Amino acid sequence: MRIPLIAGNWKMNTTLSEAVALVSKMRPELDQMEGVEKIICPPFVSLAQIKELLKGSSIKLGAQNLFFEEKGAYTGEVSPLMLAELCQFVIIGHSERRHYFNESEEIIDKKVKAALKVGLKPILCVGETLEENEAGKTQEVLTRQLSSSAQVYYSSGLVLAYEPVWAIGTGRAATGKQADDSIGFIRRHVSKQCGKEAAQGVRILYGGSVTVDNIAEFASQPEIDGALVGGASLKADQFLSIVRQTAEIKRLR
Repeated sequence: MRIPLIAGNWKMNTTLSEAVALVSKMRPELDQMEGVEKIICPPFVSLAQIKELLKGSSIKLGAQNLFFEEKGAYTGEVSPLMLAELCQFVIIGHSERRHYFNESEEIIDKKVKAALKVGLKPILCVGETLEENEAGKTQEVLTRQLSSSAQVYYSSGLVLAYEPVWAIGTGRAATGKQADDSIGFIRRHVSKQCGKEAAQGVRILYGGSVTVDNIAEFASQPEIDGALVGGASLKADQFLSIVRQTAEIKRLR
């Protein structure tokens, strides 16, 4: 059985004081929720403080990005070694990184390898644009984005997140069936590439306008193992509800 996972990607939101207030509000109830892995991914500047707040809890901490070198003259970057002392997970290849910062498949692959080298678990994001979706190229794009993946990735706790670009921050989520079909394709691709055991073991999340109103539709799908949540993760009551609903639905399946 794959353990369901809900990760909250705060993106470039919350000051340090706001981050502390949000985690302090969520921690008591979130810590008690069982049957689902819970991850909070705040901005870099809040990681150290949030780590202290989460000590002794069941809640994991993730970063939103990293650089692929461990140290050097890379002004403004954050290395995997720096993050390894603060968190357990790191988001890599998010569509906003691909789009705004021109991250190529080669750069993303380097980042995944750098994360794994220091013991961080990557949450590797893949997904197609609206134009690619409407042109029937979803599977072609996913195949390309996953082409660098290797057996070592899936045996090291890597998590995949299917995030159709057209659904991120737009309020236009995919349907449960659309997401499940694409995630099923991803799992079959992993099976062909690395074997059935790797495919059945890797957790694949859905991300893209996930809300308290649609999480049940996604969590009830057989191929979807949880969600990478954006805006709703910034509201304590909504994030708690998303985690709670996921745990309840997966427990019943």
